This record gives sequence, structure tokens and C-alpha cells, in this order.
Amino acid sequence: MTTLAGIGTFVPEARVSIESYAEEFDLTPMQVRVFRRYHKLGSAARSDESLTGLLRLALEDLALSEEQRVRVRYVLYARTFPVVVPYPRNPLHDALAAVGLGHAQAFAVGQQACASGLLAIDLAGRLLAADGDDGLAIVLAGEKAFTGEARFVPETSMFGEGAAACLVAASGERDRLLAYVARLRGEFDGDLDEVAQEFQRIYHDALGEAVTAAVARAGLGLDDIAVILPHNVNQVAWQRTCKRIGFPLDRVLLEHVAAIGHVFCADAFINHRTAVERGLLRPGDRYVIAAAGAGRGATFSAMVFEH
Repeated sequence: MTTLAGIGTFVPEARVSIESYAEEFDLTPMQVRVFRRYHKLGSAARSDESLTGLLRLALEDLALSEEQRVRVRYVLYARTFPVVVPYPRNPLHDALAAVGLGHAQAFAVGQQACASGLLAIDLAGRLLAADGDDGLAIVLAGEKAFTGEARFVPETSMFGEGAAACLVAASGERDRLLAYVARLRGEFDGDLDEVAQEFQRIYHDALGEAVTAAVARAGLGLDDIAVILPHNVNQVAWQRTCKRIGFPLDRVLLEHVAAIGHVFCADAFINHRTAVERGLLRPGDRYVIAAAGAGRGATFSAMVFEH
């Protein structure tokens, strides 16, 4: 059974405010206030590090032993955007070489945009199970907010810079994967206004359905879930989703939304690290990691784990 064997993160201290975006994205004072007071989005993390540096710092924080390092067979780079640096640069391979993981088979997973982190966990577990030995995999996440589209989603979210590295094993006693559900919605492929409006209309119901379906597939009910670790899009999205499914909002870890923003596919792992450090997860607790991705269609996904 797939397990999360360790998590490393890097979140820079520097922040960029929503007010600093006003001129670039033609935001009115009222729109800025709506972001701060309604969406609870005030700032996003920024770093002077290159993308290679972000990934390297997360890998270093994972603090692999030499025995673990040798066993790492796969590295799956989960990312939101299909292209993150100009050709022929390759920050993934550069970061791996810098930390002694150049021997691993490394590739990117980005087919489900911001939900690609959960897809990467599932793929890592399948690869390790097929090998049938004591190999390990790493799911790596984190991107630079290098374009306007990668910095800001109008009326929705701010992207933050940071990175996370998750060590995945085929089995273990802690953070065991109990269920995974991914709902793929190809009808949301395209940039037409009516497509975007329909996506916003169904968003909360679709995300909530993915969560409840994953919980049911694990043989559990929502009352059995200690906490939901969300993607950090905005607080209103989670208020509405929780209302749809009848889950207490105070059991969704939302403290990073206002401070660091939506850190692409790294949200799940950053939130997991915080939940463990704050004692929100005790041995035996069941929890959900949920995410939604838009681009080349839409994906709503959720995983249930036992800590």
C-alpha cells in the first residue's frame, strides 16, 4: 500500500502583496479589497532562487539518509504548467544532480495541472508496486511565478513560489494511501468565457463530490476524517465546498492561503508538513488531500490517507 515516507519543503520568507498587482492586472481598489476581505488572499510567497534552487532546497529539506538516497528509483516532477523554463534548460535534472540523485529515472507529470501532485503520488506508488522490491520514489513540486498567468488568476487566486519533495514507498505503517479518486472533465478545455463561467458554476459541487467519493471508496464517512489538506486557491472556495458536503470548515487547514498563496502542486505537501508540526494529525487519523486543476480540461481529485 502506497505510503508517504517523508516530506521536505521550502517556503521563502519574502512576500508580494495583492496591492502590488493592481497596476499590472488593472485591478480597481474594490477588487483589491475583495481579494483581501472576501477571498482572504493578501500576499504570495516569492523567492530570489531559481527554479533549480527551489527544487534543490526542498530535496535537501527531505534529509534523505544515504541508504534512502541509493534506493530512490524514480523522481516525478508534478507541475501545473507544461513549460516552466526556456529550452534547453532542465532544472529538474540539475537539482537532482546537485543532491546526489542523478541516478534516478526522472520525468514530469503535468497532465492534470494543479491536481498533478496527486496523480504523481498514484503513479509513484504503481511504479514501486510493479517493481516489487524496496525501491523509493520522490514526488517533487514547485514552480516559479514567471508570467502573468503564473502569478495571478483574476477573481480567484495568487500563485506563490516554493517547493516540496515527498518520499513515496510501496508500503509502510504511516501515511498509508487508502483511496484515490480523480474526476476528469474534458468539456472544460478552452479559453471561451462561457467555459470559464461553467467551470466556476460547478467547481464546488465537483470538488466536493471528489472528496466524498474518495472517502466512500476508503470505506469511511466524513465524520471519520480528521482534517482536509486543501489546495490553497482561496478561502471562499473551501467555504462553499464544505457547505455543499457538510464538512466543518475549521477542519480544513487554510492558514497558508492568505500568507503564501497557491504554491502550484506543492500545496498538499506544505499543508501536510504544517498539520504534522501543529499536532493536527495523530497516529491512526484519517485525512484527505484534495486538489483541482484547470487547463487542457479540468480535474477534481482527492486522496484519503491514514496517518
